[in-house]
Amino acid sequence: MKAVQGEGPSAGRQCAFVRLGGCNLSCRWCDTPYTWDWTGVGDSGVAHDPRRELTPMPWTEVRDRLLGYGVPLIVISGGEPLSQQRRLLPLLRALKAAGKAVEIETNGTVVPQAEVIELGVRFNVSPKLAHSGDPESRRLVPEALSAFAAVPETAFKFVCRDTGDLDEVASVVDRYGTNPVWIMPEGQLPSEVAGHLAALGDEVVSRGWNLTTRLHVAVWGDRRGV
Repeated sequence: MKAVQGEGPSAGRQCAFVRLGGCNLSCRWCDTPYTWDWTGVGDSGVAHDPRRELTPMPWTEVRDRLLGYGVPLIVISGGEPLSQQRRLLPLLRALKAAGKAVEIETNGTVVPQAEVIELGVRFNVSPKLAHSGDPESRRLVPEALSAFAAVPETAFKFVCRDTGDLDEVASVVDRYGTNPVWIMPEGQLPSEVAGHLAALGDEVVSRGWNLTTRLHVAVWGDRRGV
């Protein structure tokens, strides 16, 4: 799908998205539950059908579609893409060989393989806080976070609702060295994002962190892409 990157260091850049299915977490406020929530455990309470939501496709077809968009940046999202990182390798190699910048959106619980790191992709790592609903032992994996922190250009993006969440972010940063920090407001509607952004802004600046909105929500609300 051709769009713009809505979050983090590349926000506003024209790109194409690859969205994979399946996730090892179950964030209650997830805005893409159709990629993993087959039982209705999220806030929506809707059980999605993987037979309708997921479409098997050869990686060569994915490559051709992405290159056909003629955009400089490819964003691979999910779900949790790194759960399928070995299967992604041929696609990643082809995209980099074609001169494309590649970003992988990840929850930071899966250690990136050396072959993926060596390709020079950017990892946009979003460690989950307590309000996600998952226990800490599932959402914060020390080995994985330390591995990401050692990769140049990695960005750590934390979903927050209010200034109280920022103390939890600081604790994660202190423990695992997850810098640079980007704070992103939670919300699936423009009004929600704007409200949380206003509540967070001053404190984020005072802590010396980066602030990102959710540009796609501001433009398209909670409408699903094709």
